[in-house]
Amino acid sequence: MKRMSRTRATLAGGVAVAVLGTLAVGVGVAQAGEKDDRRVKTGEREIAALFDRWNAALRSGDPERVTDLYAEDAVLLPTASPRIRTDHAAIADYFAHFLQKKPRGEKIRTEIEILDANSAIDAGLYRFHLTDPKTGVTKPVEARYTYVYEKRDGRWLIVNHHSSVLPAEG
Repeated sequence: MKRMSRTRATLAGGVAVAVLGTLAVGVGVAQAGEKDDRRVKTGEREIAALFDRWNAALRSGDPERVTDLYAEDAVLLPTASPRIRTDHAAIADYFAHFLQKKPRGEKIRTEIEILDANSAIDAGLYRFHLTDPKTGVTKPVEARYTYVYEKRDGRWLIVNHHSSVLPAEG
């Protein structure tokens, strides 16, 4: 009978160790998942802030300040031009004209996807408040956007930017 009690005690102790071990592993996995979630959320905030940086550059009125946010090999499919811009000179030319409208952007909806430590996509809808240089009248323009970012030499740059006027519901 004593032998059976020891076996039960040993079995119970083994089960307890197994349960505690499983709980410890589960907590470790949960903590790792929480860290990953926090890292993704931090990354998403960092990418979302890149729009604010871009918008501040627009508000400066300086086309070179805006263009400096684009990689040398960036592609811009702009909102208010049918021409694809594929180098800094062409991108600066676009912004020299666009900035005459004193654009002020605001995001309506954003979807951010962190691809890896050095690349991300921010896509969604934004609204621009554009001022007609001749009349001074400001009007809102809603558009779709996609920014593709790459971190190069430690700095996030736009490598691809597409913006187009939001089509009417159809």
